[in-house]
Amino acid sequence: MEFKKSPDGGWGWVIVLVSFFTQFLCYGSPLAVGVLYIEWLDAFGEGKGKTAWVGSLASGVGLLASPVCSLCVSSFGARPVTIFSGFMVAGGLMLSSFAPNIYFLFFSYGIVVGLGCGLLYTATVTITCQYFDSHRGLALGLISTGSSVGLFIYAALQRLLIEFYGLDGCLLIVGALALNILACGSLMRPLQPSDCPLPEKTALESAPDRYSIYSEKEKDLEENTNILGKSYSAEETCKSTSGSGGRKQESLLHKSPTTIAHSKETETYKKKVAEQTYFCKQLAKRKWQLYKNYCGETVALFKNKVFLALFIAIFLFDIGGFPPSLLMEDVARSSNVKEEELIMPLISIIGIMTAVGKLLLGILADFKWINTLYLYVATLIIMGLALCAIPFAKSYVTLAILSGILGFLTGNWSIFPYVTTKTVGIEKLAHAYGILMFFAGLGNSLGPPIVGWFYDWTQTYDIAFYFSGFCVLLGGFILLLAALPSWHTCSRLLPKPAPTTFLYKVTSNV
Repeated sequence: MEFKKSPDGGWGWVIVLVSFFTQFLCYGSPLAVGVLYIEWLDAFGEGKGKTAWVGSLASGVGLLASPVCSLCVSSFGARPVTIFSGFMVAGGLMLSSFAPNIYFLFFSYGIVVGLGCGLLYTATVTITCQYFDSHRGLALGLISTGSSVGLFIYAALQRLLIEFYGLDGCLLIVGALALNILACGSLMRPLQPSDCPLPEKTALESAPDRYSIYSEKEKDLEENTNILGKSYSAEETCKSTSGSGGRKQESLLHKSPTTIAHSKETETYKKKVAEQTYFCKQLAKRKWQLYKNYCGETVALFKNKVFLALFIAIFLFDIGGFPPSLLMEDVARSSNVKEEELIMPLISIIGIMTAVGKLLLGILADFKWINTLYLYVATLIIMGLALCAIPFAKSYVTLAILSGILGFLTGNWSIFPYVTTKTVGIEKLAHAYGILMFFAGLGNSLGPPIVGWFYDWTQTYDIAFYFSGFCVLLGGFILLLAALPSWHTCSRLLPKPAPTTFLYKVTSNV
């Protein structure tokens, strides 16, 4: 199905507004989970590595399920998926307030909330890309700031709610706020299909197709009817052998009008069964062909060296770049920073600077003289260096500065869909983005537990953040090497797979 040309405005700005609030409401608590992380450490007494799984699953499961999320959005549309996912996020947060142990949180907060967030993210990004073309970078930057503003506000809000209502009351109230996603989803009006009909084949070109379909259908129907006829005759033979004394009566019955009508009904029944069998065969063939096409498109995507490098870079980036937003509060506590010195929570600083980074980087992506891929590579390399500098920060001021730098550079999420679109084209965006988000989710799920295990092993975060910085730097340099030849190779669309052709022998009258 082809959609109308992107309006680049109009109702598209309403889509941007509701997508902003959708990401604000769904990602506010999972991104500010560092506040809850400290409470869960004290409440359940588990190790840092095991407790970190809750926050990492909440961010990683939705990305791991990105291929499924993309399929749901493509099949049902952004509006139904958003409304359904709103129930998932709200229900998961409320269910987490009754968690008796850390393993229950793995399911309620990690899986349920994480999957709902993944569905919502895919829905908002997809519908925004459909509504915008020339201002796509700005639109994606605006909607992605919703999660960052949510991180900034929810970090302080959850801390305040915990002081007044406790951890359980905090999760109940945050879950109730997430129900507002339903109102946002109701305003996501889908872009109408294009009114331009697809070009039709000429009579000479369509003749082989019609002849092949007719021939195949007749052949299948004839085969199915013969099979049914054989089984029916065998059944009649068994009946005749059981009553050998009444052969004369049977011959008389065959000659009666009732028997003739019965035989016609039998023929009609056999034809109907044959047609239904043919329909089931065609449906199975169509599903198998769709599966083959999906696998073929996936192989074609990975033949693009820039896409392959992008796939490696996003995986390593999420292993190393996600832990600070989850663990920075505990890093400050481990560095003996006093609570009186915490003028503003470090997570809030990361959140507000991420919003600024997403907005500014999204605006820069719309300038034609800026190479968006190189811009993305620069954010990766600088972020890797900032992660390696965390072990040297022993005061609140230095930690706050590094948190601001990391937050701003994490804003490169706003240009990542833009880079993906330029690499594979808008037609392949949902497919390629689903694959990339799957491995981003894998990195998100593994990063915080690895850092937590490093701390449990060494009782310091130094080696953990050296490892995180190395991962991000490695991904940035791999992507840089793949993109060095020229940017125009990334802008070209992937060649569409050639349609399967068949040779037919057409009769002279056709």
